[in-house]
Amino acid sequence: MPRLPQPNRRHFLQGVAAVGTASLLSPATRALAQASPNDRPVFATIGLRNQGWAITSKSFKFADFAALADVDSNVLGANVEKTQQKQSHKPDAFKDYRKILDRKDIDAVMIATPDHWHTKVAVEAMYAGKDVYCEKPLTLTIAEGKLIEKVVKETGRVFQVGTMQRSESGQRFLQAIALIRAGRIGTVKKVTCGINGMSGSPQIPVAPVPEELDWDFWLGPAPKVDYRALPEMRKGYGGGVPLYSNCHYAFRNWHEYSGGKLTDWGAHHVDIACWALGVSDTGPSKITPVEYSLPVEYKDGHPVVHDRYNAATSFKIKVDMPNDVEMIITSEGDNGILFEGTEGRFFVNRGKIVGKPVEDLKDNPLPEGAIEDVYGGPVSANHTANFIEAMHSRKQPISDVWSHNRMLEICHLSNIAMRLDRPLNWDADKRQIVGDDQANAFLSRENRKGYEINM
Repeated sequence: MPRLPQPNRRHFLQGVAAVGTASLLSPATRALAQASPNDRPVFATIGLRNQGWAITSKSFKFADFAALADVDSNVLGANVEKTQQKQSHKPDAFKDYRKILDRKDIDAVMIATPDHWHTKVAVEAMYAGKDVYCEKPLTLTIAEGKLIEKVVKETGRVFQVGTMQRSESGQRFLQAIALIRAGRIGTVKKVTCGINGMSGSPQIPVAPVPEELDWDFWLGPAPKVDYRALPEMRKGYGGGVPLYSNCHYAFRNWHEYSGGKLTDWGAHHVDIACWALGVSDTGPSKITPVEYSLPVEYKDGHPVVHDRYNAATSFKIKVDMPNDVEMIITSEGDNGILFEGTEGRFFVNRGKIVGKPVEDLKDNPLPEGAIEDVYGGPVSANHTANFIEAMHSRKQPISDVWSHNRMLEICHLSNIAMRLDRPLNWDADKRQIVGDDQANAFLSRENRKGYEINM
């Protein structure tokens, strides 16, 4: 049976839930932040570079971190030191995440590994009795999403997907959904998700594996290949690693480990679009690759060149959605979402929400409580706070696995359609591609021997 929270944590979180219903923003967050050390949940983070540290650092005010894990000893050591400075006690450090799952004192894990590791770690964590916060995109394949859903249901664990655009960076997006629900643009006919393209790479040669990196463990479930890197170093976010490689920050550019921009930014904007359209529990009927560019040659859906990035660099995908809504996913134009209806249109992204329906709010505001109705209650200003509140209630948080997987299926199918250079018809009930055995073979992937999921 799953391990229940300790009584003192349970009592504390009951108080959080009671306070959280009192207003739209922040009381629950303040209650979490002001809890005594003995009343805070115990977390561990698996995968620490970039986003791993970002979600950990945002959570110190709500949770204590007992352990960290990473296959890069330099990354692990640096984050152990930073964590000790933040919480005044040193977390245990592990290369092998399984040592964290063996710990009985850890209530939940935060997973920020590369995408191809998400499902294995998440499933094993749930069977070990841990609640899970996992970064987006949640899966590498559609079959992985189905497996995670099955295990969440079987174990009763709470599972938050790290699509923070639904909460802490989401006030404009919640307003956008409220506008649509209030009929401010009439019947929605078209939604365009601008998610940017990416650059290809030069030829990336085989290189010595850095001494601090366990390359075989980093590959894990993915096929065994040589480590590749060029000496030029990345600057800014994701710095400290080669600008071009098949590892670390650059993993998103390879289908072996991720899905390019389609699953990176698509996991944000396609999610909001589906939420706004009210189709988070269904899916499209057809995916058509209108135009796109792949940086290497493909044969039968697989790249034939293995020393360059292989995810799409530019694209325009047409998606036939329920209720005759057309969705366009494009690498052109502004990053954000354009909603078009029979009575108007507006655009929203993380920096702005603009258009006549927005301007009209000055004289015709949304009904009181419209934002809370979208969110399903008081809005958590922090994604971790929402996760911890769900850990108490044993109800799924704002970014649940079911809605996430349904919208991510659109992104996965878009990649498959480009790789095979043809439209795909999708049965949203059976969650299968219609009449295309070759395409259906891309819905799953066999893990490398020795890295199977332990169930």
